[in-house]
Amino acid sequence: MAKKTIEAEAVNPTTAKGAEAASENQAVNGTDPAPIDLSTPKIQSAISQGKTLIGEGKSKADAARAIFAAISDEPKDVIVAAFVEGATLTPKGALTYWYNNRRKAAKASKDA
Repeated sequence: MAKKTIEAEAVNPTTAKGAEAASENQAVNGTDPAPIDLSTPKIQSAISQGKTLIGEGKSKADAARAIFAAISDEPKDVIVAAFVEGATLTPKGALTYWYNNRRKAAKASKDA
């Protein structure tokens, strides 16, 4: 018996139908992030602190800790975006740093 293969129809985002399908796929898969506003002075200050630390030769972890300390009350997506911008992390790496900083902060508040 011959094996049948199913090929997915290619989505061409340059056509109206393709753009609609691509948009729908992104929304379903969660790959279409909402724009994140990093323009507030508090967030810009945290990002510049991180960039300064990176410029001084400090580690990305040091920069992420400084950013987290400055904006820990912000939503996760904002903090992760600030890590990407200010600590030169990848989005996946930034998410890991957010998780580790959040866990450390929760442990510190529990011990206090």
